[in-house]
Amino acid sequence: MTAKPSFVQVTNLGRQFDLSPPLLARLIERSPKRSLTAATGVSFNIERGETFALVGESGSGKSTIGKMLVGLLQPSEGEILIDGQDIFSLTDKKMRQALRRRIQMIFQNPYASLNPRWRVGDIIAEPVTAFDLAQGKAVDARVSELLEQVGLASKDAFKYPHEFSGGQRQRIAIARALASEPEFIVCDEPTSALDVSVQSQVLNLMRDLQRDLGLSYLFISHDLSVVRYMADKIGVLYLGELVEVADRETLFAKPRHPYTQMLIDAAPRTDAFGRTAERVKGEIPDPIDRPTGCSYHPRCPIAQDVCRTAEPQERVLADGRARVRCHLASE
Repeated sequence: MTAKPSFVQVTNLGRQFDLSPPLLARLIERSPKRSLTAATGVSFNIERGETFALVGESGSGKSTIGKMLVGLLQPSEGEILIDGQDIFSLTDKKMRQALRRRIQMIFQNPYASLNPRWRVGDIIAEPVTAFDLAQGKAVDARVSELLEQVGLASKDAFKYPHEFSGGQRQRIAIARALASEPEFIVCDEPTSALDVSVQSQVLNLMRDLQRDLGLSYLFISHDLSVVRYMADKIGVLYLGELVEVADRETLFAKPRHPYTQMLIDAAPRTDAFGRTAERVKGEIPDPIDRPTGCSYHPRCPIAQDVCRTAEPQERVLADGRARVRCHLASE
């Protein structure tokens, strides 16, 4: 009996950006083409009702991957399947629109993701009317329902975004994402611009909605405490590569990759008063001029000669619960 495929399947996903000057300038200056590799060889699966988190420092490629999963960016290589359908290969307009309705995104900055000239009701109603999910007075009823679902009042539909706080704006963004009745939502650091107390409210709201509506999340964050609370599985990104993928308990109990260990050690903890964490060394290298061998070796405290010359292959550890891309990782 064959296993049922995952709801979201990402296979060898990659994205390069061409940074070359115009052809004539290159010919005159005799300069080669230049490209920036934002993501390469990224593979992971997300089951229905599951949260998969991507973590990593700024510049690691998290947002680029999120934008590819919702169709805002075309991959340079690889494949994205949503419920068995490749979102970039559909030619039938109706099928493409039906699949797009099932995918939404919550952006990082609630101050920039809402149109300041539209009333909140119009912002939330746009997906409802665009996908022909309701008409006439039913649209207004649906907007009121969504506002109340995210903890706001139905009368807030007549206000403008500038009349709300940051946490309330993010609730509006969540309501807009829910308006198309999606099954999969990409959450691009949805709480990083909010106060800590407001963060917990929004995160609890997202978990409640996931439970009630059966949503699947790709949760992008650099905050490990948030990821530990939200995620079922976690992928650690470094310079556009997934260096470790594991379930939440396995990754936090025994991180295998030195970069994962560094992230966890550097994160603040309430139960470690007085501890001394080793200072983080260096920064993510230039993605235009990537290091040879293992991309992490210039910063790795245990790097050996093989790390500088040979690119590590992915290995499965912890009885299949973890995938690690490191020469020195072991059980």
